[in-house]
Amino acid sequence: MSDKSALARPTIDLRSFTPARVALGRSGASVPTKALLDFTLDHARARDAVHAAFDAPRLLADLGALGLAVAEVRSQAIDRRDYLRRPDLGRRLEPGSAELLARAASAPCQLALVIGDGLSAAAVHAHAVALVRHLLPLLAEAEGDGVAVGHVVVASGARVALGDEIGAILGARMVVTLIGERPGLSAPDSLGAYLTFAPKPGRTDAERNCVSNIHHAGLSYDEAAFKIAWLVREGLARQVSGVALKDESADRAPPRIGTFPPG
Repeated sequence: MSDKSALARPTIDLRSFTPARVALGRSGASVPTKALLDFTLDHARARDAVHAAFDAPRLLADLGALGLAVAEVRSQAIDRRDYLRRPDLGRRLEPGSAELLARAASAPCQLALVIGDGLSAAAVHAHAVALVRHLLPLLAEAEGDGVAVGHVVVASGARVALGDEIGAILGARMVVTLIGERPGLSAPDSLGAYLTFAPKPGRTDAERNCVSNIHHAGLSYDEAAFKIAWLVREGLARQVSGVALKDESADRAPPRIGTFPPG
């Protein structure tokens, strides 16, 4: 028989563990005014993130400050409206961009890094450069031979699969695509990283790995960079990605998992 004197944890305690909308209370048959206003504000922020303009020049300058040579390309989506209505256009390069990359592809490389706006340019503006700054040393100090980043590409109007075409043109053994994830009501600026071995057009989601939820209330830059570097090394060594490559990075303690930097 259970001890009835041991009371269950109050539901309201859940709010200290999750940003989800739990234990909101009620006012008559509806939610309290504050809960409704909070929901409306978060919904507006998510919509703004989807429609925000992508500041590619700023990204190019910030990546250049890290000592990286960066190419700029765009998909076949003409504008944001086109991008949202035609997801297929965001998965293909416009002809001029494909020609530019073909001229830059002098020799095959181990890794190509693609940074695309996706469904939240705000996420890319907030986190992409900082994540790259944390990732580069981990790739360079890999056990045995370090992993060289052969090309860095900034892509406008990008869907995840655009990285497959970019990687194929550049002759990359693996492509890592950093892209803004679909905004949620608790995270309008979440960044995702998608890894694909032997990229080429037609790859499916089952053939790539994803490290998601990179934002101030999610994965820190340290932890996300550690997971990405582990998957890159193992994917190249085993020549696989996706469902054939399980994330076993937790079996090794990261060198440092810090708190998320402010700002």
